[in-house]
Amino acid sequence: MTDELRNQQQAASIEQKINELVQQSRVLEAYMNDNISREATVTRLLEEARLASNAIQNVPTDSEVESFMPVGIGVYVKALVPPVKKLLINIGADVTIEKNKEDAINYIESKIKEFEVALRQLVSQKEQISMRMEQIQRQVNQMLQKGGSATGTSGDGSQASHRTQQHSHDAGQQHTH
Repeated sequence: MTDELRNQQQAASIEQKINELVQQSRVLEAYMNDNISREATVTRLLEEARLASNAIQNVPTDSEVESFMPVGIGVYVKALVPPVKKLLINIGADVTIEKNKEDAINYIESKIKEFEVALRQLVSQKEQISMRMEQIQRQVNQMLQKGGSATGTSGDGSQASHRTQQHSHDAGQQHTH
């Protein structure tokens, strides 16, 4: 009788620890999703900055150029772009400054470097989160094996552990998408 009570207490303790780990995994999963979203945004900004740099470098400074100006929803208007001597750059908080072509390119190149650094940091964070989530999954699996051998296959403890394992497995799988 005492062994059975001890096994039940051990199973309850293991199940509580598993539930805590599953909760940690869910928090990490939310952080991972946020990180993936930020990574996509930075990637888009990086590509946009590279396109802007390339476009500015290829705009002639001594003659007019015919171009298409977007007006929205995929509609364009033909426009004549005068020789580009100065460019307007929005530096934030609705503040726009005028820069010559070379300074504008330098500004964009510095932004590209900032975006590349941010992207590397996000990728590193994503790897760390992924490793922690895998570590939690291994811990949960070990606890489930230990709990399964302590309680056998009897009663509610085994069923609850199985439910917890399924939740943990679901959380672990979502971070790979």
